[in-house]
Amino acid sequence: MYCRGIRGATTVDDNAKEAILRGTRELLALMIRLNGIKQEDVCSVIFSTTIDLDAEFPALAARQFGWMDAALMCNHETYVPGSLQRCVRVLIHWNTEKPLQEIRHVYIRGAEKLRPDRDALPLVDWDELNRWIDQKMKEHKLL
Repeated sequence: MYCRGIRGATTVDDNAKEAILRGTRELLALMIRLNGIKQEDVCSVIFSTTIDLDAEFPALAARQFGWMDAALMCNHETYVPGSLQRCVRVLIHWNTEKPLQEIRHVYIRGAEKLRPDRDALPLVDWDELNRWIDQKMKEHKLL
């Protein structure tokens, strides 16, 4: 078994609690589903936001999915003039047998420009994805 890193990023519409959580939940849901991640195999997760996002901790989105035992940490990205704004980034440390070339990194909602070499995702049915997210939150009595 290996500890693999899975990267992802998204942008959110504004610096509001629900916008940050909604965007982070979408990103995590895609990372989970595309890689077959089980919460018991997650070691830790690092969340970062650009300095223009401070209305909520994005790690709360993982707690809303029931990730109570994984170590979660939030911080701000280094500011670089001209860089992508309102961006949430995630790095999941995950115990898996998958080889590196099978790991699916996820960049969505404008964050594809951070890693254009990693932007080949399958077509996303956003309505279906949001139903899955709602179901996960209901399982943890958050909806």
